[in-house]
Amino acid sequence: MYKQKTIGVVVPAYNEKRLIVATLASIPAYVDTIYAIDDASTDGTGDLIENFKTEDARIVCIRHETNSGVGAAIVTGYKKAVEDDIDIVAVMAGDNQMDPEQLPNLLDPIIEGRVDSVIPDEPRI
Repeated sequence: MYKQKTIGVVVPAYNEKRLIVATLASIPAYVDTIYAIDDASTDGTGDLIENFKTEDARIVCIRHETNSGVGAAIVTGYKKAVEDDIDIVAVMAGDNQMDPEQLPNLLDPIIEGRVDSVIPDEPRI
């Protein structure tokens, strides 16, 4: 929970074997649920997500049977977050490009009622 709001993070992933565990491990403790969407990866990404669930109970692994693209993976995560009554949902790509320390900069304007949604300026590289 962050400032009295439940927080979900959707992590779309397709063939992110090298970076998915680092991405999931970097998500701050105040995030209530992590929706890791394996978009029919062929490199074992889904298995790594499933295995990491033993270390982090916040992870919900959802697997697409066919590759549907990053947009569809995000929608899948959003729909599950809505079903779970999560207050605010953010997206962090499965390739570890977002700096998790920036998450409050996305959440705070929403919590303060200044905006309905936030899109970050630049990814971390």
